[in-house]
Amino acid sequence: MPVPTERGRLRVYLGAAPGVGKTYAMLDEGHRRLERGTDLVVGYVETHGRPRTERELEGLEVVPRRQVDYRGTVQEEMDLEAILARHPDVVLVDELAHTNVPGSTHDKRWQDVEALRDAGIEVITTVNIQHVESLNDVTEAITGVRQRETVPDHVVRSADQIELVDMSPQSLRRRMAHGNIYAADKIDAALSRYFREGNLTALRELALLWLADRVDEGLERYRDQHDIEATWATRERIVVPVSGGPESTTLMRRAARIATRRSGGEWQALYVTRRDGLTGISPDSLTHLAAKADELGGTFHTVVGDDPADAILAFARAENATQVVIGASRRGRVSTVVRPGVGERVVAGSGDIDIHIVTHDYARGRSTDRRPDVQNVGPRRRLAGFAFGLAVPVLLSLLLSLTRDLHGLPIEAMSLMVVVVATALIGGLAPAVVSALASALLLNYLFTPPLYTLTIAEPENVVTIAIFVAVGIAVATVVDNAARRTAEARAARAEADALTVLAHSLLTSTDDLPGLLSSACRLFSAQGAAVLRRDDTGVESVVASYGTAPASVESADMSAAIDDRSTLVLSGATLPASRRGLLNAYAAYAKVMEERRRATAAEVDRLRLTEVDRTRTALLAAVSHDLRNPLAAVKVAVASLRSTEVAWSAEDEAELLLTIEESTDRLTALVANLLDMSRISTGSVRVARTEVDLAAAVRAGLAPLPGGERIEVDVDPDVVVLADAGLLDRVIANIGENALKYTPDSARVRIDATATPDRVVLRIADSGPGVRDRDRDRLFAPFQRLGDVPQQDGVGLGLAVAHGLTEAMGGTIATEETPGGGLTFVLELPAPSDAEPPETAPAHVEEPA
Repeated sequence: MPVPTERGRLRVYLGAAPGVGKTYAMLDEGHRRLERGTDLVVGYVETHGRPRTERELEGLEVVPRRQVDYRGTVQEEMDLEAILARHPDVVLVDELAHTNVPGSTHDKRWQDVEALRDAGIEVITTVNIQHVESLNDVTEAITGVRQRETVPDHVVRSADQIELVDMSPQSLRRRMAHGNIYAADKIDAALSRYFREGNLTALRELALLWLADRVDEGLERYRDQHDIEATWATRERIVVPVSGGPESTTLMRRAARIATRRSGGEWQALYVTRRDGLTGISPDSLTHLAAKADELGGTFHTVVGDDPADAILAFARAENATQVVIGASRRGRVSTVVRPGVGERVVAGSGDIDIHIVTHDYARGRSTDRRPDVQNVGPRRRLAGFAFGLAVPVLLSLLLSLTRDLHGLPIEAMSLMVVVVATALIGGLAPAVVSALASALLLNYLFTPPLYTLTIAEPENVVTIAIFVAVGIAVATVVDNAARRTAEARAARAEADALTVLAHSLLTSTDDLPGLLSSACRLFSAQGAAVLRRDDTGVESVVASYGTAPASVESADMSAAIDDRSTLVLSGATLPASRRGLLNAYAAYAKVMEERRRATAAEVDRLRLTEVDRTRTALLAAVSHDLRNPLAAVKVAVASLRSTEVAWSAEDEAELLLTIEESTDRLTALVANLLDMSRISTGSVRVARTEVDLAAAVRAGLAPLPGGERIEVDVDPDVVVLADAGLLDRVIANIGENALKYTPDSARVRIDATATPDRVVLRIADSGPGVRDRDRDRLFAPFQRLGDVPQQDGVGLGLAVAHGLTEAMGGTIATEETPGGGLTFVLELPAPSDAEPPETAPAHVEEPA
């Protein structure tokens, strides 16, 4: 089994601009390798006619270039196959971003380099920073030149060594002026355009920063491989933890100012969310924090952790941060001494990371704008707790004093402790603390010698009562916290269930905004809800409402912004700020509904415009073909009649005149259908409905049709319909023409009508081949010609026009099979009634497109 070849190494000489000396440095490295006995060849080097570069090429083995014939010219490219056959240890390849001539093995030279590395050959190459793919847009903005030849970032990043060939802009411009880069006729243009000092400075900085990032990646890999956790302050990195409170913006601004004091400094905002999900800020607040961090030039990150201090320090060490900016505690001094806060614990565990404690307007409880705590008991339960915590210890102490001989101080203390715990369960922490103090006094007065005094004779009894008070308060605190967490968990579970239902509704339901408002009222126990929209003048209008809804944002008890103009408002309900996430979710759902409604409307408009465009395209096709034929026939007939070279007989002249008449009739009908279809497509049909004699309308519609003698009409002269006389003529004419077209010459078309008090049904039955069921849905679509119909016989608009005009008049048109074979068109129109006089109305309510 052959041993797999180790992939060849890659060394890249990176430059900020042409002429900095990349190729010269590569050739110089080639000479050093050759002197050490390395088998090295030159695969491709472009000297650009520079004498020093050409002299540096001397003494190196050069693989001849391959000649490629392209569009009548001979181009030279690197001979990849020859290098692979030669298989040296090292090959020099200039211009990594070069595009090969079509017909080469690969499209790009970097692909040739990858093939050489796959063969185990080490490659030394050159590239300019403007050819790196991810920087292409940046360099175009700097220089105004779009680079067509680029190298994917991963190719350059995979290099084992990247060496920057640097030169100051002033030195590079001097080299240009001395003719060491371009020919003399190109120097002035280059100096005034691409090689301006500002361009070169920006490209140089871009190259330095890009290379610094790659060096930083290598440093991180090295630290990971060697399990180095200590901070190496190679670059100023600042982490600023934010809580989502109003002080967060102040902290991010401070971090941004510190980062700008040192070039290359960067900062990252960090939000730690609890693993249990019981506390946190709304998604909108997170989005706002991320946007603010981006605005100030930082990045925003979120991590999950049970202990915020540990999570902050772990993130800072993972990012090799040098500083952490943290806000001063919002808790009081006594509370901080009893239980250290996040800031104190971060300072204690920071090690070699510098910690900045930044004061703000909300430090040490100075602001009254604090987020209210979640209350697990209401006012009534709290009062009940106070009553229980004071009354029950007294009653229990009296009972224990009557049975003093049956127990001792430990039993009495534990009995009163049970009362303290029960008080914490009933009324929370404050009643339990009061109960613990009262129980301690009763324990001292009734059960600790000397009795019935607050004096304690034995020192151990002092300790016992002190421990009783401490344990009572501690147990009450634990019980209260447990009850609070239980309440938070229940609230979180309820919110999670509501969000689940909301997400399911979002995926499966229609855009039922009143239904959403009804659900919000049920969940928040509100009396009413509404969505209000504000116009450009600031006037609010109700988009949708449910129940007793507020008419303005000011009159609402709760509100949540949907977007810049719309707001979800509720009346008769309030929520603490810490539980407004669900209300924000409902507002987000309302926003999705509105966006979906707009998307649906946009899709309808798009489809309508597409249909209009299709109609226009087909109209043009019809003009180009179906109008041209009758016009050509008319022109030929007229030209023949006017010709003096031929003596036409009376029969010939009559034939030519008949051709002119038939072609003109065909043009008239075609143009009428085209115009009608255009009006229907754009919604501009206007209908003047009057009482119309159906029999007379049928005769008028059939009169101009050739072959009308094959139509049998059985319509009662007394039948009257409510329709537009002119449009009804067009409908009957189009359907009759279609029936005659498909009915054999030996068969007849039958027309009859039946009337009911409110509707009149007109049937037009042909004896043709009929239409398959699967084709009936598209029978009335424009430009459809089903069956064996000659391509020049109409454009397929007749039935589409009939269908559109019938609906415009308030009628319907359908098809059914003709007994014995054929197709019957069933036309239903409203019958006039005494209670409903004729009216004039538009066919469509929307405006023409």
